[in-house]
Amino acid sequence: MSATAAGLLQIALLLLLLAALYKPLGDHMARVYTSTRHLAVERAFYRVVRVDPEADQRWSTYVLSVLGLSAASVLFLYAMLRLQDHLPMSLGLTGLAPDLAWNTATSFVANTNWQSYAGESTMGFTSQMAGLAVQNFVSGAVGMAVAVAVIRGLTRRGTDRLGNFWVDLTRGIIRILLPISLVLALVLVAGGVIQNLSDTREVTTLGGAVQSIVGGPVASQEAIKLLGTNGGGFFNANSAHPFENPNALTNLLENVLILVIPVALTRTYGVMVKDKRQGYAVLTAMAVLWGAALVAVTAAEVNHPGTVPQAVGSSFEGKEVRFDVWASALFANSTTGTSTGAVNSMHASYTGAGGGAVMLNMMLGEVSPGGVGSGLYGMVVLAILAVFLAGLMVGRTPEYLGRKIGRHEISLVALSLLTMPFALLIGAAIAASSDSTRASLLNDGPQGLSEILYAFASGANNNGSAFAGLSADVPYYNTALGLAMLIGRFTTIVLVLALAGALARQTPTPATAGTLPTHRPLFVGLHAVTVVIVAGLTFFPALALGPIAVALA
Repeated sequence: MSATAAGLLQIALLLLLLAALYKPLGDHMARVYTSTRHLAVERAFYRVVRVDPEADQRWSTYVLSVLGLSAASVLFLYAMLRLQDHLPMSLGLTGLAPDLAWNTATSFVANTNWQSYAGESTMGFTSQMAGLAVQNFVSGAVGMAVAVAVIRGLTRRGTDRLGNFWVDLTRGIIRILLPISLVLALVLVAGGVIQNLSDTREVTTLGGAVQSIVGGPVASQEAIKLLGTNGGGFFNANSAHPFENPNALTNLLENVLILVIPVALTRTYGVMVKDKRQGYAVLTAMAVLWGAALVAVTAAEVNHPGTVPQAVGSSFEGKEVRFDVWASALFANSTTGTSTGAVNSMHASYTGAGGGAVMLNMMLGEVSPGGVGSGLYGMVVLAILAVFLAGLMVGRTPEYLGRKIGRHEISLVALSLLTMPFALLIGAAIAASSDSTRASLLNDGPQGLSEILYAFASGANNNGSAFAGLSADVPYYNTALGLAMLIGRFTTIVLVLALAGALARQTPTPATAGTLPTHRPLFVGLHAVTVVIVAGLTFFPALALGPIAVALA
C-alpha cells in the first residue's frame, strides 16, 4: 500500500470511529447534565465539601466557584511540586524551582499542560499521579461544566441562574471522564503502552552502551491527557515516545481520544437546546476548519519542494518512522485544533507552511473542534458574533436561538475574543524585544520569531504543545507563560459565563420570516468565515514575519 493510500485510510478510519461514537456519547453527556438524580458517591462528595446539590447558582456564583476551585488547585499543586522530595515514590528527585513549579501548576490547572521540563527526569510517581493526573480530570471537567452552563444560558428564560458548578464538575468526572479513561487505559495497555511502578533500570543497548530506562503509570495518565484535551506527556518526547504511543494502532486510538468529546459535545448542545440541527451546524463549521487545516498541513509536509524531501518523497525530519508523515500531520492537526498539545512529531521541524498551519490552528481560538467544553463555548461565542455581523448587514436586530444580541452581549463577546490575542501578542512582543529572552532561542530571524509566537499561542490558547528550539525553562518564560495560560483560560471563562447569564435573563423572541436561520449552510459558511477573519485580522502581521517568511524563504 502506498503512503498516500495508507494516510487516507487512517483519516477515513478516524472519521468512521468519531461518527460511530458521536450520537451515543453526545446523548450520554446530555443525560448526565440534565438528570435530576444524584449517585450515592456523588452525594457523599457533596456532604464532604458541604455543597447543596439542589442549589441553582447565579452566573456570578458559578464564576466564583470555578475561580475558587482553580486557585486552590494551583496552590495545592505548587506546594506538591515544591516539596516533591518529601513525597513517597519521588524516585530521589528534588522539588521544582519556584518559577518552574508556578509554570507547571498553572499549566495543568488551566488545561494547558505546557511542560518546560522532561517528565521522566523531573517528576516522581506521586507528583505524576496525585498531582498532574488529578488536574487532568479536574481541568477537563471544568471546561465541560462551563460549556453546559453556556448551553443553559441559551435555554433558560427570565433568570440568571446557570445550574450548580459543583454538580456539573462532579458528574463530568464521575460519569464521563473516569469510566471512559479506565476502559481506554486498559485498551492502551493491551496496545503496548506501559503501566507499572518500575524505578529506573539499566539496560545494555545493541551498540553495547548502557542506558537508563524509566517505567511508570503511563497508560492511566495517557488516557486522560488525551480524553480531557490536556496533552502533558509522562515522558519528554510525549506521544512520540514508544512507551506512550507504541504503534500505528495506538496512534489512531489517541487521535480518536483527542477529538471524541469536543466533537460529541456538539450533539449534547443540539439535544439540550432541543434543536439537533444547531449542533450539526456547529459541528459542520468545526469540521470545515479542521479539514482545511489538515489539507494544508499534510500538503506542506508531503510536497515540500526541498531537494532531500523530494528525494525521499516527503518531509520526514522530526517525524517518527513508525507513524510516517501522513499520521504525523494528522496528529499535529488534531492536537493543535484542540487544546490538547500532545505531539507525536517535532513541530519545529515542519516546513514553514506546515508549521504556520498548526500555529494558525491555535490562533483560531482552539475551536476546530477545540478543547473539552472550551471548543463548544468558543464556537457559540463566534456564532453570536456571526449573527451580529449578519444583522448589521441587513439592518435587523441580531438574534441567536431567540436571544437578542444587544450592546451588552456583543461587548462581552468582543472582550472574550480580545483576551487571548492580548495575552499572546503582549507576551511575545516582550520576549522578542529583550536580549535576555532571545538568548533562549536556538534560531534567529523568522524561525526564532516563530518559536516565540508558537510558545505564547500555545500558552494563551491552553494548548501546551511546543515548537522546540526555545529553551523555555527560564524565569521569564516560566512566569510569562504561566500568566498567559491563566489569562487565556479564566478571563475568557468569566466573560463567557457573564454572557450566559445575560442571555438567560432574556425572554426568547419567537422566530419570524426575518430571523436568520442558524442551522443552514449559509450560516455555517458565515460562522466558519468569521472564525478565520477574526484570527486573520489579528495575527496576519505576526504570521507574516514568522512562519510565512520561513515558507517563502
